[in-house]
Amino acid sequence: MTTSQSLNQLISCQDDYDPNSMPVQQARKFIQRFLNPVSDTETLPLKAAVGRVLAQSVISPLNVPSHDNSAMDGFALHSQDINTPALNIIGTAYAGKPFTGNVNAGECIRIMTGAVIPQGTDTVIMQERTEVSGNRMTMLEPPKPQANVRYAGEDLKEGQAVLEMGRQLRPADIGLIASLGIGEVSVYRKLKVAFFSTGDELVSIGQPLSAGQIYDSNRYTLHGMLLGLNVDIIDMGVVRDDPAALEQALIEASTQADVILTSGGVSVGEADFMKQLLEKLGQVVFWKIAMKPGRPLAYGKVGSAHYFGLPGNPVSVMVTFYQFVRDALLYLAGQNPVPALPLLKATCTEPIRKLAGRTEFQRGILFADAAGNWQVRPTGNQGSGILRSMSEANCFIVLDDTIGNLPAGVEVQVQVMEGLL
Repeated sequence: MTTSQSLNQLISCQDDYDPNSMPVQQARKFIQRFLNPVSDTETLPLKAAVGRVLAQSVISPLNVPSHDNSAMDGFALHSQDINTPALNIIGTAYAGKPFTGNVNAGECIRIMTGAVIPQGTDTVIMQERTEVSGNRMTMLEPPKPQANVRYAGEDLKEGQAVLEMGRQLRPADIGLIASLGIGEVSVYRKLKVAFFSTGDELVSIGQPLSAGQIYDSNRYTLHGMLLGLNVDIIDMGVVRDDPAALEQALIEASTQADVILTSGGVSVGEADFMKQLLEKLGQVVFWKIAMKPGRPLAYGKVGSAHYFGLPGNPVSVMVTFYQFVRDALLYLAGQNPVPALPLLKATCTEPIRKLAGRTEFQRGILFADAAGNWQVRPTGNQGSGILRSMSEANCFIVLDDTIGNLPAGVEVQVQVMEGLL
């Protein structure tokens, strides 16, 4: 794929390709085909590796647990003695301080959770199911043979892959790696993402507004969403609607970043200008996605950087980021597989107006009623410029292209926003 024509040819060869009405799922699949994850790696100490993506699988250097041990506080005995009324207590085994003698028939050892199973024993009875008088232990309820024993290698075996390459490390993963005595890991370098807003009407915060101007909110929402993806962020500000300025910004971004995001300049009235500029610099296709909000979308390459041209409306920016850019950035950063955004079901408390033939991501408020049943209600005005609807919402109500108007009380699919980024 070396020219703009090659990208267009590879995409348009699909039998059902229609740039003027691209289904959401189809657009996702097309984008996925052209993504090439970062390959550069670095080695980090564990404490610095949370949120990073493994470049090599973590292999266990030992068995976990490293020895047979007790899962309970109680008494260790041999299973042949489980029907013996009372056993002699001949010692105690502690975690980190094993009992070193042999246990013979008719004998038992007081044992603590995590302690090594003594020689001559293979079963542990819970302390609560015994009575002790002096050095004699009586079983109130005989255990099953081999009960309450955790065997060496039961959790992990030496040489086993513990965490696979492509996994984004969570705090629990860091603890797991530390439990193996491993102090550092190989991870992919952070993805570099540059972004800027376009438009003469946009003004940065702190400057006075003139007639027809608005404050640029898109850069702040994009910055917030990018923070949740653990990437290196390059904020290039607002670029005015001037071919030379935009070209310079795109060239500068392509030399610094793996991915370029722009907001504005890809709608029907603006596409011709941006299309010429982007085709000059790289390989870009423009689509009209069969979705609401966020219909216009551009994707391709500018130089060696991946490029996403997002709509200018604030809600459309966020929706297209969640539905297209998020997964692409995670994959480019080395995650494989990319965690899917789960779809849950809830009862919608209000009627919904919708046209069939396109997917809609309406903003909703998900809540549990008094009986604990999940319900959802739309936030109200669903206009793509109503940024307040995104602030009020905690989920998307996802309505696929086969759905039209819906009455209140029907079950719908919802995508919870909290935790997506």
